[in-house]
Amino acid sequence: MDQSSSQPVSEAAAGALLTIDLGAIRENYRRLKAQLGGVRCAGVVKADGYGLGAGQVATALMAEGCDTFFVAHLTEGALLRQALGSAVTIYVLNGIPPGAEAEAVEAGLVAVINSAGQLAAWRAAAERSGRTLIAAIQVDSGMSRLGMAAVEVEAVTADPRAFDGIDVALVMSHLAGADEPGHPANEQQRLEFERLRRMLPKAPASLANSSGISLGHPFCYDLARPGAALYGINPTPGKPNPMLPAVRLEAKVIQTRMLKAGAGVGYGHAFHAPAPLAAATISLGYADGWHRRASAAAFFDGVRLPFLGRVSMDSIILDISALPPDRLKAGDLVELIGPSQTVDQAAGHAGTIGYEILTSLGHRFHRRYVGG
Repeated sequence: MDQSSSQPVSEAAAGALLTIDLGAIRENYRRLKAQLGGVRCAGVVKADGYGLGAGQVATALMAEGCDTFFVAHLTEGALLRQALGSAVTIYVLNGIPPGAEAEAVEAGLVAVINSAGQLAAWRAAAERSGRTLIAAIQVDSGMSRLGMAAVEVEAVTADPRAFDGIDVALVMSHLAGADEPGHPANEQQRLEFERLRRMLPKAPASLANSSGISLGHPFCYDLARPGAALYGINPTPGKPNPMLPAVRLEAKVIQTRMLKAGAGVGYGHAFHAPAPLAAATISLGYADGWHRRASAAAFFDGVRLPFLGRVSMDSIILDISALPPDRLKAGDLVELIGPSQTVDQAAGHAGTIGYEILTSLGHRFHRRYVGG
């Protein structure tokens, strides 16, 4: 299952190639499990597996023993269920949209309950279906994004029938600053999570995301929910990345040319050649998810080729003067993400984070899966 593209693009036809290393993703899962000790490890595959193909990623993780997955939306969960079958548990982080409870039940999805309203709707769905429904209860421990606030938890637990027909399989929350180990919010949230979960039905607990795992055992509880780290994004910014890179992005050269001194380059002539230089235009642009404002470079045989001018919708112009004459020709591939430039480095050039780089990757690539 590849939610990002309904029609595969051949390698010959594509302007760019995206290689996804499922073997690296599996190794990253093994490394996280080893770090967790005996704590169970789920896989977060929302946003189509962070843009890399939820079905392919989840299938690879299943081969490593992963049996629990998290998505953001019901539609993602339904597609994942079709791809994986009935043997795994799939949680829907955003909860079930009002009126869609029957679809969630039919797909065998587990609602993450974020409010008293969602709880009431899931309880009603259980009554209509004539069976007990599994749910996770998410509490807001201090991120102010999703989950029951303390006053809501107190009101729900005062109702003796609040959980009729519901089997609470997990109590969870989410950390706001786990990528900053010294952030005071981490311990504040952990303590608030402890307080709130004691009010709820006894169930396994989950708090740690990718970076949260690195905060240590007190944050890991019974189930960790890594996402970004699986895909090679560094869960410990400022330190060496303990994860393997899982993505390589390469774009084809469309044509090369010699620019005269003073030649304007790209939209608005944002760059003028200070002297004669060799340039190449590659088949990649902001329509493919490469950020328009990114001040970056491509690489060929490890040689850095700076961008010239602005990123266009479908193309980028490179300075290839550092290469020998005629070394680069139409059809050759240059690297945007790979050994010479990690996804985190590419994100830094764009003033964003690796998450956004991966989830922005477009539909026009030829996608090649290796190591599965």
